[in-house]
Amino acid sequence: MPQSVDDTPFGSEREAVIWRQDELKDLERLLRQLRFDLVNNQDARGAAPRLAELQEKATQAHLLPAFIAGTHGRGSDAKPEIWEEWDDFSAGFVDLEEKVGVLIDAAEQEDYRAATRAFSEVGLSCRSCHRAYRYD
Repeated sequence: MPQSVDDTPFGSEREAVIWRQDELKDLERLLRQLRFDLVNNQDARGAAPRLAELQEKATQAHLLPAFIAGTHGRGSDAKPEIWEEWDDFSAGFVDLEEKVGVLIDAAEQEDYRAATRAFSEVGLSCRSCHRAYRYD
């Protein structure tokens, strides 16, 4: 867990908070686009660049540095439980990475039924973390 902004690539705590909020919103938009590509259009080739982006960004290595200890409260959707339960919080990203891997495998095999199921699992992973660690 990053203890201070000095342990991160960010210039300030506020910058980290804004960045993580933007990144998570971008992931949400990316998943909506991928659902359209894979579930509605059944176009795995067209989805390939977005799948690669998802695999890169939906990781603890990409996102956890922005969760600097104490960056909850006003202006942040994050609950303090993130840092009190850091191991569980970071394990949620491991779960997300695994489920994204299943989605990518299904897309690469052009198994659109499996991709639809994988989308549901990715969504459940996101929602379980949001329920526990994000203010609505």
